[in-house]
Amino acid sequence: MRLIFMGTPTFAIPVLAGLTNISDSEVVAVYTTPDRAAGRGRKARTSPIKDYAVELGIQVKQPETFRSDEVRAELTALQPDAIIVAAYGKLLPKPVLDVPKMGCLNIHPSLLPRHRGPSPVATTSVNRDRVTGVTIMLLDEGMDTGPLIAQHEFFLQGDENTDDLTKALFELGARLLVETIPKWESGEIQAENQDESLASVSRKLERSDGLVDWSLTADELERRARAFTPWPGLFTNWNESNLKLVDVSYHGVDSSKWEPGTVFQSDDPEIPAVVATSEGFLGLKTIQLEGKRPVSVKDFLNGAPEFIGSKL
Repeated sequence: MRLIFMGTPTFAIPVLAGLTNISDSEVVAVYTTPDRAAGRGRKARTSPIKDYAVELGIQVKQPETFRSDEVRAELTALQPDAIIVAAYGKLLPKPVLDVPKMGCLNIHPSLLPRHRGPSPVATTSVNRDRVTGVTIMLLDEGMDTGPLIAQHEFFLQGDENTDDLTKALFELGARLLVETIPKWESGEIQAENQDESLASVSRKLERSDGLVDWSLTADELERRARAFTPWPGLFTNWNESNLKLVDVSYHGVDSSKWEPGTVFQSDDPEIPAVVATSEGFLGLKTIQLEGKRPVSVKDFLNGAPEFIGSKL
C-alpha cells in the first residue's frame, strides 16, 4: 500500500510515525507547507513534519498550491493508494481528492459532526465539553463534512489546555489510524454520512479573543485561559502595557461588592493576587509584561507593589 502524508506542525508527527509502522505499506512522500522566513534574521524555517520526514529519509514536497497542473501531475505519478491528512493547513481540490483509490483520510480532533472548522479543540474547552475525541473521515470538498470512517472518545479531566489536549488527541488519532487503515483497505469497515442535524462549526480564533472581559465570570475566564493556550493567550492591560495572564485559577468567593477588574491581595502564598470578576475571583499565579519574561506574581509584586489595588 502506497501512502502519502500531508501535515505541518509538531503534533502531527505521531501520525506520520504511525504510518511508517503499518505492515505492507510505504510512505512514498510527505507534503508540508513551504519554508517560511522567520525571526530577526529572516532565516528560512522548516516545518516540524519536514524535519521529521528528512530524518526518516522520505521525500518531501512543498507546493504553494494544488491548482498547478504540474503539481497535481507530480502527485498522481506517485500512485498513492491513500492520502493521509493531519493538520496540513491547505484545502485539497477535487482533482487531488480523486487521485487515491482509497481516498483522502483526515484526522480531525473532535467527534464530528460536532466542532467542524478550524478551532475544534479550543471550542471544546470554551464550551466546557466533558467528552471529545478524534475522527477519521473521508475528505470531500466541504469543511469537515465528509463521511466518517472511525471515531474514538476522549474523556476530559477539566484542566486540560488546548496545547496539551491537541497533542493527546493526535496521539490517539495516530493509534486509531494504524488500526483503521488495514480495515478500510480490506473493506471491513464502511464510511457513514454525518448527521447534519448534529453539526456545529467552530470559528477561527483571533488575537482579540484573548483580551479579558472582566464582566465575565472567573470560571469562564479560567476556561478561556486554558482554551487559548498557546494562542492567543489570555491578556489584559496594566500601566499602558500588555499583561499576559500565563497561569490563572478560578476562585468562587463572592465578588459582588467589588468592581470587576480590581486587583486584590490574597492570603494564599501560591496565589498572592486575585482579580474581581462579575462572579468570583480570578487567581493570578504567573504573569508576563510585554517584552519581559513570565514571572511568578509573588516576584512581580516585590518589584511592583502598586499592582495591588489597581484596575485592569
